[in-house]
Amino acid sequence: MNTQKPVVRTRFAPSPTGFLHVGGLRTALYAYLLAKKHNGQFILRIEDTDKTREVPGAIDNIINTLSWAGIEFDEGPGKPGLCTTYIQSQRLPLYKKYAEQLVAQGDAYYCFCSAERLDQVRKEQQANHQPPAYDKHCRNLPAEEVAKRLANGEPHVIRMKIPREGEMTFTDTIRGIVSINYKAVDDQVIIKSDGYPTYHLAVVVDDHDMCISHVIRGEEWLPSTPKHLLLYRYLGWQAPVFAHLPLLLNPDRSKLSKRQGDVAVQDYKEKGYLAQALVNFIAFLGWNPGDEREFFSLQELIQEFSLERVGHAGAVFNVQKLQWLNQQYIMKTPTDQLYQLILPYLEKTTWSIPSQDYVYNVINIMKDRAVLLPDFVTLTEFFFLAPTSYDQATHAKCWNEDTKRHLTELEARYATLEPFTAQTTEASLRSYATELNISAGKLLLPLRLAVTGSGQGPSLFHAIEILGKQETQKRILSFLNYK
Repeated sequence: MNTQKPVVRTRFAPSPTGFLHVGGLRTALYAYLLAKKHNGQFILRIEDTDKTREVPGAIDNIINTLSWAGIEFDEGPGKPGLCTTYIQSQRLPLYKKYAEQLVAQGDAYYCFCSAERLDQVRKEQQANHQPPAYDKHCRNLPAEEVAKRLANGEPHVIRMKIPREGEMTFTDTIRGIVSINYKAVDDQVIIKSDGYPTYHLAVVVDDHDMCISHVIRGEEWLPSTPKHLLLYRYLGWQAPVFAHLPLLLNPDRSKLSKRQGDVAVQDYKEKGYLAQALVNFIAFLGWNPGDEREFFSLQELIQEFSLERVGHAGAVFNVQKLQWLNQQYIMKTPTDQLYQLILPYLEKTTWSIPSQDYVYNVINIMKDRAVLLPDFVTLTEFFFLAPTSYDQATHAKCWNEDTKRHLTELEARYATLEPFTAQTTEASLRSYATELNISAGKLLLPLRLAVTGSGQGPSLFHAIEILGKQETQKRILSFLNYK
């Protein structure tokens, strides 16, 4: 008796029609996690049979985005395995072979209906308040007529035959038992007039040819599953396990779309989200570990993931939660790694960067304030450029007839202060405030304005230590001479 467990092989099969969607990343992630949890293989397949919608560079973007997210495929473009190619447009003879087999078996047929006739049928159905569907006009044409029209080169498609009665009942790992009446299923085109397969034939042939054990995809494909299961039955193949993921929703519970925000992974990458944070966030859009834990590395997700813990209700894409999660990951990321991530943003500025150690110090003081990677630049300009203007609201709040005298004295005290550290500069300011019998805040706010140009920011005394004594004195004096 063979007790060896069947190999788990999953796939992600995007169309190269643009940048990878966050919903696509979730599908890829779940398929990857399931395969890796069971020591299986994760396959990348490119479904490019709709050449009219293909975008140049989209395949490279898909591969690079998956790699950025830490999702490495075992087989796919450039990584042959069971198959020599994983791009559908390079597999056309295979689809033609099985389509012709289906016709020969009586499970599919040639359809010669023109676009004009199909449009007229559709209009009549709408006028009669009927659901639009092919009227099976060519389903039972005599074999002699079919042969003659093919010999004459008449344009045609191939359609699969859907049973006229009954229903398809199957088990979906996420949704349980699903039944769909065949009357709601159209005689689907499986080979288009240009010879290319439609999704429905290609996906079944490819999943069988690549020995896919689990198909994980969006719930929009649920109504098409009876067509796919019929094709498996007609071709005598074992069907894979199906799992249809819930929709991703906007906060108002409408379907996630670019009209209400970013939907491409590239957008989040360019805005400065960390890959680990985005992956952690997306993992929770439908799945949960069953407890209160919120932070998971990719390896931890592999260990914990199961399709049984994926819900069927729509998952809300909460950008505020993603931002919070990203901030937490920034705080956890080692400074040397953050430096490498921030460097491209720094290189776009015209700032003079004193040294790598200087930037490390800036990163450390800003870690608990930065939400996105660009914040390490947009919130830190004063570390690299002395202010040339000052926040007027803060100036009006903190400036009085004594402020100039107080700052002049504080600058003089700092001039002789050794060592010049966050602790000593704060102690010096507080000592002076005590002498004046005023609160430290009366000195701290004008000092912050002088040094940073703003009334808010990171720890002032740690910022002063990073800037150094000479630069701090220079900025106080410039502020005193302002206007």
